Amino acid sequence: MKLRNLVFSITAISLAGVASSANADTWRFGLEEIEGSVQHGYAEEFKKRIEEKSDGDVTVEILPYGKWGSDYSTLYDAIQSGSIPLSFGSGFLGGTVPESQLMSLNFIMPADELETAKILNSDAFMKSDGWQQAYRNRGLVPLAAVPEGYQVWTANREIHTPDDMENLQIRVMDNSLLRKTYQAYGASPITISYGELYSALQQGQADGNIQPVFAHEEMGFYEVQDYMIFAKQAQFVGNVIANQDWYEDLSDEQRQMIDETTDEMVQVGHDIQSELNETRLDTIKEKGNIEIIELSEEERDQFRKLAEPVRQTFIDDVGDLGEQALNALLEQVESSKSQ
Repeated sequence: MKLRNLVFSITAISLAGVASSANADTWRFGLEEIEGSVQHGYAEEFKKRIEEKSDGDVTVEILPYGKWGSDYSTLYDAIQSGSIPLSFGSGFLGGTVPESQLMSLNFIMPADELETAKILNSDAFMKSDGWQQAYRNRGLVPLAAVPEGYQVWTANREIHTPDDMENLQIRVMDNSLLRKTYQAYGASPITISYGELYSALQQGQADGNIQPVFAHEEMGFYEVQDYMIFAKQAQFVGNVIANQDWYEDLSDEQRQMIDETTDEMVQVGHDIQSELNETRLDTIKEKGNIEIIELSEEERDQFRKLAEPVRQTFIDDVGDLGEQALNALLEQVESSKSQ
């Protein structure tokens, strides 16, 4: 009798475990970057926290670059269709959400990287009507912003002023605002696929490149360029976005869980990118022969003056929602200066 009860108890526990597993939600999380990147580090920590908070009711499946394909439009289509309900979207997202190019504007954010992360994730900006509606009009919801470190220039010539950038064939992401920004600096921006960029730089099909430090290192771009230039003009920003229908079908508790986690991840994301970029820069200095240039404030001001009119270009290109989002962001930047 005792043995029968023991068997029954074990069976009941096993069935309960199967039922719990069967009822668990799987949240697929698409990344634009490979394993070992800032986005991957962020996603792993996000996964850990969500699964802990949900007591196993939610499993986060991370899909790095290559697991879902290699064309970013494929990833964004998958988010809009809901087959991948969570994802990163960065500078390439401009073709899907034109207003997202706001993150590509130069000399908007403070030089302090953590302060930038806090401003971008503040409710006053992230939940502002213009920013939210721009995404929701395309069936998406912006959840968080993850600055991944300064966009750093590399080139085969020294760059200190806009005159030094004259006619430089610099590779930019397929983003119309970035092209207009670098045209304003006097460069000749070109678009080359990420996978072909190393050979293009090596063969002289491009004279320069723009990436966060970790990308310069992991793709070896520093091996085929002579100078690395820190202008602190902008950070590379990954936006965490969700499929709108999926997000609205979540329970109130699940949405609150996401809000709590993304709030916690502001500092965590900053720490991940800081450590990764510092480590990768050390590797570049140790292994490469590339010369590091840090622009002075006077030199940065020359680029800043040329970048400011591009704000109006952004507004003209994307319309009212973009202007609302830009104004909300600028208000937060000004507010941070007085604190």
